Amino acid sequence: MITFKESSRKVGIAIALIMCLASFLLVGDALPAAAATEQEVEEIVELWQPSAHALNDVNCASCHQDNESNAFIAAPDHESCRSCHEQSVDTFLLGKHGVRLLEGESPLTPRIAQIPMKRDAFDQQMNCNACHNVHSVDTMPAAVDSCLTCHNDNHSLNYENSQHAKAVFASQPLPRPGSEQVTCATCHLPRIAHKSADGTPAAKVNHNNTYTLKPRNRMVGEVCMNCHGVEYSYNSIFDDELVEANFDRPPTLNHQTFDLMRAAEERRVGNASVSEFAG
Repeated sequence: MITFKESSRKVGIAIALIMCLASFLLVGDALPAAAATEQEVEEIVELWQPSAHALNDVNCASCHQDNESNAFIAAPDHESCRSCHEQSVDTFLLGKHGVRLLEGESPLTPRIAQIPMKRDAFDQQMNCNACHNVHSVDTMPAAVDSCLTCHNDNHSLNYENSQHAKAVFASQPLPRPGSEQVTCATCHLPRIAHKSADGTPAAKVNHNNTYTLKPRNRMVGEVCMNCHGVEYSYNSIFDDELVEANFDRPPTLNHQTFDLMRAAEERRVGNASVSEFAG
């Protein structure tokens, strides 16, 4: 017995196959070298069916077919993503991951990075697909797993030992990080609050991966203070050992500035008390 869900799945796969075949035929006589097998297309369709793309009528042709020439696009690049995700792509191009593309150069690869990278990821090209599985549109892997696919420095490798990670692991799995989860993306690709066209509060992700790195004060204001107080934040982010350990303990650094501020406040309150008493 074939259920409605199973029937719908087969219809979806059939539609996708027809669309891909139609796209191939529009190209010309020969199939491109990157043409997917029937099994690969079926796997892709299974990922796509419950995705946000499918729910918003973004199908195979939306990304794999040139709007003007109808030519098949085997590997859509960031310009294809930009047609819907303009803010995401624009901010991506401003960071180290994407700035080479902005300058018309070849994509960045971990091989030429200036911080430790995993050797088996050396030839990974930094584009939207490097972090996102564009067929499933599940952003949870892009928030941590994609980062750890390439990054091999102590700060990145220690993430799993951090209090931030424990909060993520303790939460229920979702297709995207929840508001209380702190992932790599939470700090390095912070969300920007805004209102949608109908006035509904929403958030966009700043894909500029270097925006909050320097000056460190920016990380404090843009990210840390969303959860922590100002003193806790400064004492954490300016402790190099704690940063390398990926915040696996509370900060022990003590900025004299905050002691001076407390002393000044005590004097101000004390003077006010004296003034009130005298009055």
